[in-house]
Amino acid sequence: MKGLLLAGGTGSRLRPLTYTGAKQLIPVANRPILFYALEAMVKAGVRDIGMIVGDTGPEVQKAVQDGSAFGAQVTYIPQEAPLGLAHAVKTAQCFLDDEPFLMFLGDNLLRGGLTNLVDRFRRGQYAASILLTQVADPRQFGVAVLDGDRVTKLVEKPQDPPSNWALVGAYCFQPVIHEAIARLTPSWRGEYEITDAIQQLIDWNLPVDAARVDGWWKDTGRPEDVLEANRLIMEDLAPSLEGAIDNDSEVTGRVVIGRNSRIVRSVVRGPVAIAEGALIEESYVGPYTAIGPNVTIRRTEIENSVVLADSVIYDVPGRIDQSLIGRGVVVQGTPRRPRALRLVLGDQSRVDV
Repeated sequence: MKGLLLAGGTGSRLRPLTYTGAKQLIPVANRPILFYALEAMVKAGVRDIGMIVGDTGPEVQKAVQDGSAFGAQVTYIPQEAPLGLAHAVKTAQCFLDDEPFLMFLGDNLLRGGLTNLVDRFRRGQYAASILLTQVADPRQFGVAVLDGDRVTKLVEKPQDPPSNWALVGAYCFQPVIHEAIARLTPSWRGEYEITDAIQQLIDWNLPVDAARVDGWWKDTGRPEDVLEANRLIMEDLAPSLEGAIDNDSEVTGRVVIGRNSRIVRSVVRGPVAIAEGALIEESYVGPYTAIGPNVTIRRTEIENSVVLADSVIYDVPGRIDQSLIGRGVVVQGTPRRPRALRLVLGDQSRVDV
């Protein structure tokens, strides 16, 4: 069984962060989102993986390389434009050949992994197996109508949803899906919808199985989703203290402090992840915060936030909360500005507060 991992989206909802980098490489708990997806596929027994890439392909390839670090063999497949999930499958058809395959979106996170979906597909005689979860507002998703565990209908982002069972970006397919995709025309969005292709399988009276999410699922398409994913991942954080903590600092809870990082006259309350080479001085770092490599934080309070590599934050008078701060950002405090801050900053930005 092969794998198809999609890492070619533009990340428009995460701008300005994605103007200068791939959305799938934005870190949660100091690891790129894409790495979690790769590991989930390998854990499910899928190791021969084709990765769909777009304009940020070189950046993605530099991070993942040949996939051997994850126990996988990765083949990079350029997509001319993000024209829908079914178009991605069509682009990868030569790689997939006549084998069944698992497709997963590289910006999705699953607490329970992909093993249940893959095992159900392998045990059953299904043309497809799709992963579903119940959501409050199905209008933003592909929506399934079910008869037990069998899917009877799919609708893409309906204004009047027939159910609250939403597709979450993980699918298993038999090669017959290529015949269905060959019959597609673009939707009203100008994309080739995988929901339309699966509906074609249903119309052919081929069995489409519904598996349910075990645990939580998160699409990290928006800044608030990245922060929520960061919090969820940190619930399983394993403590590790490799950096230096001076005697005037207090570090409590589940905390990771990377090599060559220093905690000086500061309070750190986990769960917190601090990457290599960071400096936390005369500051407070509160729960659910991830501090990237070589970040400097001085005389500042921060919690529930993600700070990417090489940023500098100092003398901020109010506590930074629920913020996503890009690479190489400088945040400098002054006493004249408001004390409550919520920041979403692109790479190389500078803000005086």
